Amino acid sequence: MKKILLVEDDPNLGLLLQEYLQLKGKFEVVRCSDGDEGLQAFTKQAFDICILDVMMPKKDGFTLGKEIRKINEHIPLIFATAKTMIEDKTEAFTLGGDDYITKPFRIEELLLRINALLKRVSEHKNDETSVQQSSFQIGDFVFDVAAQQITYKENTQRLSTKEAELLKLLCQKQNQVLTREEALLAIWHDDNYFNGRSMDVFLSKLRKYLKADSKVEIINVHGRGYKLFIR
Repeated sequence: MKKILLVEDDPNLGLLLQEYLQLKGKFEVVRCSDGDEGLQAFTKQAFDICILDVMMPKKDGFTLGKEIRKINEHIPLIFATAKTMIEDKTEAFTLGGDDYITKPFRIEELLLRINALLKRVSEHKNDETSVQQSSFQIGDFVFDVAAQQITYKENTQRLSTKEAELLKLLCQKQNQVLTREEALLAIWHDDNYFNGRSMDVFLSKLRKYLKADSKVEIINVHGRGYKLFIR
């Protein structure tokens, strides 16, 4: 049984989500009412996924998500927000969030998102690809897909799940064009505007990680997509 950390300050909504997910999704759900309580629970127990309300007292969901990421770089995070501004959705992904859902939402939709994320994580962990597919040489970097990390000389950078998935796609089409639509559908399963914005955030982070090697560059191909270019 998978274990969910649910941090929601609305007691009625929190209880409703907890009961539904435990009944329909057959999850164990630990419910917390604010960010401080949520962080305490996360440090004391092991969870498979976190659902974080953004607007909360004491500690907002974005701050909580950032602190959780410092402890665990790979656990899936879903942010629940009443805001509809693009900046807030971009912030969710910048902090390492894997998905967001805007209030009010259907509980069935939340369950679908939870199952999709858990399935993706499970497939990633159980991926039994060949050595050539699970390890890539990127200039002077070594990209270990299974460990979700890139190593440059003696320095290692851990990657989030989406960063690793995006870099793997770029490596598989090294020096070829990876179309924007292809990447969005493969990783986000939807090429809508908001997912496109979030992908831009992850691309910026990958460029930052790879800048130590001047021979490696992720370039934009106007009107088409991106190319991992290695001189």
